[in-house]
Amino acid sequence: MFEAILLGMGAGLISSFLTGPVFFAMIKTSIERGFKAGFSLAIGVIISDIVLIGLVLFGSQFLKYQDSFDKYVGIIGGIFLFAVGIYYLLSRVSINYDTDPLSKINKRGYLLKGFLMCILTPSTLMFWIIVSGIISVKLDKLDEKLFCFFIAMATQLTIDGFKSYYSSKLRHRIKEDTLSKLNKVAGVIIILFASWLIYKTYHQYY
Repeated sequence: MFEAILLGMGAGLISSFLTGPVFFAMIKTSIERGFKAGFSLAIGVIISDIVLIGLVLFGSQFLKYQDSFDKYVGIIGGIFLFAVGIYYLLSRVSINYDTDPLSKINKRGYLLKGFLMCILTPSTLMFWIIVSGIISVKLDKLDEKLFCFFIAMATQLTIDGFKSYYSSKLRHRIKEDTLSKLNKVAGVIIILFASWLIYKTYHQYY
């Protein structure tokens, strides 16, 4: 069970940085429209992730498991995530500081926006397919797998909540240059995870 907690926390941490457009849309929304708007976006992202995780787990029931699945998921997924990390290192961020964060907001609208942005981002589905493959190797029981995904969602929502809260409170102190640096940090984290995944898969199967 301890391994499930570690895997879940790791997956939640990576996931909170993974979806580039959503990650920075959350910070941008919190700065421009306040904590409630940013956190509503975060909840929409979590709902989307739960749907994708359900699809991955449900869909895997119809596939005959083979060891080669882990090999292909590890190598292809690692390369894909590595490319995402490179994109993070090169992308830029822009923010409008003139909006009023205290004005009335449409929470459902931001929730729907977070849901659609996340579920329509290919890297999100790819990430959960990769995580599901890793968890299937590390954990045998279904209840442990579900608990692991629960920890991942709880970790991600906690991190997103902190991001939204502090982004709204420190809106005038958070500069575009700071977010660009944060973008690069996220890129490095994803590249390290991708490199570890490729290395682990290569040494296991070759």
